[in-house]
Amino acid sequence: MANLHFKSTRSDSEHLTFAQAVVKGIASDGGLFVPEAMPEINLLDESLMTLSYQELAMRILELFATDFSEAELRHCVTLAYDEKFRNVAIAPIHTCGKASFIELYHGKTLAFKDMALSILPHFMTTSAKKLGTKEKIVILAATSGDTGKAALEGFSDVDGVEIIVFYPTDGVSDVQKRQMITQEGENTHVFGINGNFDDAQNGVKRIFTDENYKAALKEKGYILSSANSINIGRLVPQIVYYISSYYQLAKAQSITLGESINVVVPTGNFGNILAAYYAKQLGLPIKKFICASNHNNVLTDFFNTGVYDLKRDFIPSISPSMDILISSNLERFLYAISDDDSHTIATLMSDLKSKGSYEITNAMKLNMADFYGGFADDKATVDAISSLSSDYGYTIDTHTAVAYQVYRDYVKKTKDETPTLIASTASPFKFPRSVLEGLGESVSAFDDFELVEKLAQVAHIEVPGPIKAIETRPILHKDICDKNDLNQVILKVLG
Repeated sequence: MANLHFKSTRSDSEHLTFAQAVVKGIASDGGLFVPEAMPEINLLDESLMTLSYQELAMRILELFATDFSEAELRHCVTLAYDEKFRNVAIAPIHTCGKASFIELYHGKTLAFKDMALSILPHFMTTSAKKLGTKEKIVILAATSGDTGKAALEGFSDVDGVEIIVFYPTDGVSDVQKRQMITQEGENTHVFGINGNFDDAQNGVKRIFTDENYKAALKEKGYILSSANSINIGRLVPQIVYYISSYYQLAKAQSITLGESINVVVPTGNFGNILAAYYAKQLGLPIKKFICASNHNNVLTDFFNTGVYDLKRDFIPSISPSMDILISSNLERFLYAISDDDSHTIATLMSDLKSKGSYEITNAMKLNMADFYGGFADDKATVDAISSLSSDYGYTIDTHTAVAYQVYRDYVKKTKDETPTLIASTASPFKFPRSVLEGLGESVSAFDDFELVEKLAQVAHIEVPGPIKAIETRPILHKDICDKNDLNQVILKVLG
């Protein structure tokens, strides 16, 4: 198998192995690492359908991690996808009519971020060993709710690593917040910030591109890396579950092998739907990508106009993990639809930084014809929870409900009845208040932790072990910082 290298979306200055790209996290020019060429595999080979999730992950990941030996990759996959997932399928599907939900929340933190953040720590430590890295790796993560806990869980007490997570104090659910601030592990550090997710993400990105700051840290024996989906080591594992889900549909005879499907993804940072797009580049028959946003609908406007404009109000929602205006992974998509033109991408990203907006070329607009953008406000989100429960007896969280509502709007508008996969990104127990409202229950007299138990009774679902009695766990992380003080906080953590 030929060695695959990775380059920046903004220049041709770096050509790194998978291990080097994973450890570095983000390119020196601020761009994101992408494969220099998309590898080849016949995804319509019937023998792939018989593989376990772990074996399928091996077949897909070896296409990208070409500098890893089979033993190294198997070590990472085996430790990632084990009994910590509460379903042997890892990412099972649940079909309701023409739509099938990929349940991506059976890991330790009840969110789709577990699918990649269970393996990233093993990618990271294996890569550091391969490269002879002497410094301690400092993982920085900004979170809108789910990435933070999944990263903390994945990297907790991993040798040679410190992890620092920043979350918006008023921008996550009570359950999400409690999951993070009760996190155990000698190397875990959690800080609320006075600001929103974009403030946290921008602060972390600035640190990654501050060469003087990074040099000072290196002198002290530290190097920075990322657990956000800007890290290619987090993005690539997400490709696997779209392929696995397609094979599950084929085995259930919901589709025939080779038949096209649509994919609906609720997204803010664009990483999850980008993984589906990469799956199509590998040969998965996907007809339409339906990008679902909440009322922070910057992506919907982009796909309808070709203009990405940040000059709008940021509105907190009941689907907080999507409360994002700066969709970092969109840059990788722009690179693909510009026919790998790094100069164009550097210009667009410069315009975004200086003007708060950019418009893509007409050729790029034509290259995103497979995408449809739609959004659902909070009321429509609650209505979608209600309708799905009433029609099929199936309970979903608020983010998945955004996707389901946008899917319904798309079908009504286009009459497209293609079998569809919907990414179900979180357990309903992470957002019990809004889910119970969708189920027609009164919630005003209860706190969120009481509502977890109430949801279990109403929906006839057992409370997942990871959040049982979560309100009684000791709070270990109490610090809050200003959004402009992240670099000082990191220095303080590292002593």
